Amino acid sequence: MVKVFGVRFHPQDKINYFEKDSSEFKKGEVAIIETELGLLAGAVSIPEREVDSGKVEINPAIEIRKATAPDLEKIRNHNEKRKEVLKACRDEVRDLKLEMKLVNVAFTLDGSKVVFYFTAESRVDFRELVKNLTQKFQKSIRLQQIGSRDVTAASGGYGLCGRELCCHKFLNEFASITTDMARLQQMAHRGSDRISGLCGRLICCLDYEAQIYDELRNSLPEIGTRVQTPKGVGLVKGKNVIKQTVDVEQSGGEMLSFKVKEVKWSK
Repeated sequence: MVKVFGVRFHPQDKINYFEKDSSEFKKGEVAIIETELGLLAGAVSIPEREVDSGKVEINPAIEIRKATAPDLEKIRNHNEKRKEVLKACRDEVRDLKLEMKLVNVAFTLDGSKVVFYFTAESRVDFRELVKNLTQKFQKSIRLQQIGSRDVTAASGGYGLCGRELCCHKFLNEFASITTDMARLQQMAHRGSDRISGLCGRLICCLDYEAQIYDELRNSLPEIGTRVQTPKGVGLVKGKNVIKQTVDVEQSGGEMLSFKVKEVKWSK
């Protein structure tokens, strides 16, 4: 077991875990961490906790400390420049006719490196853009492509459930969500607007109960299976995974619902 804390350097980034040193960080405090990428400032998303060292990826750090007043002043100055720098980059993108959309920009604490985040439908050759931006700002420039889910996670909002978006509040990794999960949970019939998130992709929470749904489904007979019920033999025409019931069409055409423990079939 090892003590770690989680930091998000930029809204678009995942939570980075670092091994705790002597500093005591509270959620929301700004941590200054020196990494191979330079001196970075980030908000503490996850306070100190003890975890199995094999369960999370612990990032190497040269130095970890709390932000000082001068550090916070530098961060404020970077934030004030954000709109101006983004506009300059967007102008370059327009002039080069690149099919990409700039989302945000971030700076290392000393301002020597600038990272531009963007979305694009396909691969973009931005070598000329990097060259132009490097000449314009006289800084090390990096462009990082992100997906629509990352954009939504960064901006936040509220889901259909009325709660704050999971991706913004606590999710660190995006699971692969498939339409099979929606069908398994009998939600596909609700339409795409009911099972899609603000990002336009299938809602992440379909993954939360997929395993238990799969286990429960395996305890039910397949549609079309001939089963023995308390009312006689019939064919399974429907089933409810959560209620663990099956709808059976009896030999006389009557449709009845039974609990799975009330029916028998050849497995």
